[in-house]
Amino acid sequence: MEIVLDFLGSISWWVWVLVFLALVAIRDIFFQKSHTISHNFPIVGHLRYWLESIGPEMRQYFVANNREELPFNRIERGWIYASAKKENNYEGFGTDRDIYAHQHIFVKNAMIGYQVPENHPNKQNPYFLPCAKVIGAYNKRKKPYRPASVINVSAMSFGSLSAAAVKSMNKGVEKSHAYHNTGEGGLSPYHKQGGDVIFHFGTGYFGVRSREGNFSMEKMKILVDENPCIKAIEIKLSQGAKPGKGGVLPGAKISPEIAKIRGVEVGKDVLSPATHKAFNSIPELLHLIEDIANQTGLPVGIKAAIGKLTQWEELADLMKKSGKGPDFITIDGGEGGTGAAPPSFADHVSLPWVYGFSSVYKIFKERALAERIVFIGSGKLGFPAKAAMAFAMGVDCINVAREAMMSIGCIQAQVCHTNRCPAGVATQSKWLQKGISVPLKSDRLAQYFKTFRKEFLEITHAAGYEHPCQFSMNDIQVNVDDDYLSSDLESVYGYCKNEVPFSSMQELYDCVYLGSKTTSKKTP
Repeated sequence: MEIVLDFLGSISWWVWVLVFLALVAIRDIFFQKSHTISHNFPIVGHLRYWLESIGPEMRQYFVANNREELPFNRIERGWIYASAKKENNYEGFGTDRDIYAHQHIFVKNAMIGYQVPENHPNKQNPYFLPCAKVIGAYNKRKKPYRPASVINVSAMSFGSLSAAAVKSMNKGVEKSHAYHNTGEGGLSPYHKQGGDVIFHFGTGYFGVRSREGNFSMEKMKILVDENPCIKAIEIKLSQGAKPGKGGVLPGAKISPEIAKIRGVEVGKDVLSPATHKAFNSIPELLHLIEDIANQTGLPVGIKAAIGKLTQWEELADLMKKSGKGPDFITIDGGEGGTGAAPPSFADHVSLPWVYGFSSVYKIFKERALAERIVFIGSGKLGFPAKAAMAFAMGVDCINVAREAMMSIGCIQAQVCHTNRCPAGVATQSKWLQKGISVPLKSDRLAQYFKTFRKEFLEITHAAGYEHPCQFSMNDIQVNVDDDYLSSDLESVYGYCKNEVPFSSMQELYDCVYLGSKTTSKKTP
């Protein structure tokens, strides 16, 4: 044995390299049949697959220009990162954006902007920007809720996101007085770190699921009673990434912790159906909304991506006739979001946010129902100018998902569906999650929200208003095409937003239903 070891030790390192390459070549030529390139070009063929694997990173850092990438370009990501870190998020030497491009947004500033009085809430707290409407007020729910922030965390489940990411976000919304939507994966311990919560459930009914996989009202009542952090309930009809498609959670991913939270069995595949079992029609949906609201006392809303409008018209007609209905409606954009989806769905199924929202809002406006509903927009709206456009169209709050992920470290690697997220945000790998410092990342999400609200208020004041709910469709122009280059939103989308009742920011500050009430009056 000693002679053999001495002989092996005497062999030069480059000989070992040649032996290894020879073995790879033999394997490529004689044994593997899957890849033609590596068979026809042994050894060097592997270089092609390696370069392809790092192609997204090469394009992101060295090839694409500042405004070229999708879904978020380098300038957009840079603004979020800088805002979250409280760094300089300005740009110099003028814009590098093509301001004549299709859909470019222009906010019309006033000749003399709104001047904040000395005793105004925004003098003490420049980040104070709550929703102008109270969720559940019209339907006289037992526990109405006014979100203390117009920007909040959208539906993202524990399981899709890591425990550290969810925990960071919830602590972040507590610090910024926003709310945190649980996503359809159920209410986890990581959602209960002090922030307000919107409990969201879909066709899998995770967290409120019977053993047979149906919706359980009894479990819903227990959940709400045991968790006062839940301020409202959202029923997911569809989502922008994959409307009309269910999902499969492989049994290998279902740990005892996830099984307990979701109410499923360890190690057993779980199917989320494409449609709900709890209702099959619009009247049945309306009955479920009212039943949940009566049993829990909480406001209840729905979330959907928009396509055909017939059933939305049926819902509006039934609401008009009955005087009942959802307290809020979240409109998701067909651009897709954090949910993994086949390209055919993400690219083609359901309308982009601007088309979907404008179509639905018109239905409720025409029936004099818009003032009853709190409209929430979700679809790449986490930038002040885009938010101004959304508010001018009729939105009362916005939810952000990918923007929130970026604020806590997401680098847009676009591998969320692989469990290999390098930033530890969208993975269940304990090792990758260790890179997330929860105290630091929660501060960054909170700072992103605060910076967003401050800049949004500054744009609002520049337009001559005290609160963004006062934006009208004539305050925003967009580029349409070469023949009709620029027009206001009313002309482009064919309706005029309802005026939102608003008297002063002080009234919102003093509201007894204001979210995060115990902390919202502290100056950050």
